[in-house]
Amino acid sequence: MSVAPGDPTPPSPAEPTGPTTAARSGTAPPAPSAAPGTVRPGGRTARVREAVLEAAGDALAATGFEGLDLAEIARRAGVGKTTVYRRWGTPAALAADLLEDMAAQSLPRSRTGSIEEDLRANARLVVRTLTDPRQGRLFRALIAASLCDRQTAEALHRFYAVRVGEWAGCVTDAVARGELPEGTDSRAVVSAVSAPLYYGMLNTGEPLDEAAADRAAAAALAAARAGVY
Repeated sequence: MSVAPGDPTPPSPAEPTGPTTAARSGTAPPAPSAAPGTVRPGGRTARVREAVLEAAGDALAATGFEGLDLAEIARRAGVGKTTVYRRWGTPAALAADLLEDMAAQSLPRSRTGSIEEDLRANARLVVRTLTDPRQGRLFRALIAASLCDRQTAEALHRFYAVRVGEWAGCVTDAVARGELPEGTDSRAVVSAVSAPLYYGMLNTGEPLDEAAADRAAAAALAAARAGVY
């Protein structure tokens, strides 16, 4: 799954984590105090999680947050309702776990050796994600849900923190090469690349294409070179 943003693209983008010690050894699962959807299991449990998250993503893309009916997700995933209710408990917890998984599976950042090319690659990845028939609708649904659900909002913030953190290395490298001023805020630059693209998607309805991506990257780079960040 390629997501942004720095994906959305996000992100993004973080490598998938492996099974926990408990899952590898077959010991008892974490105490009930663990938040729903935060356990990193292995084996059959991991396969169940993958199937449920895939079904959740399909439902979000098709019908939005209101489509996250846990019983229906269990049916789509081919698992027991009890399993889904016990592991996630609420649609918000399921959406949060989906975002965690998307961040872990997002593509790594570009390493072209040029800040101009790296930022352009980031912007184009964001555009590809937001215009993808499934991923674009999925992100719209998650953004809409985050506006009225705290748990989804926090998960979305964590997703973007991971994605921006991944791509911030491009800016750090550029500072080391002398392409950008010392003290440049790497996260602010990366955020500035994707901000107009998300604004266009959510507010203006203007076409998202490579030209829009390149303009966003060029504007962020010009500001960074001028010491804005």
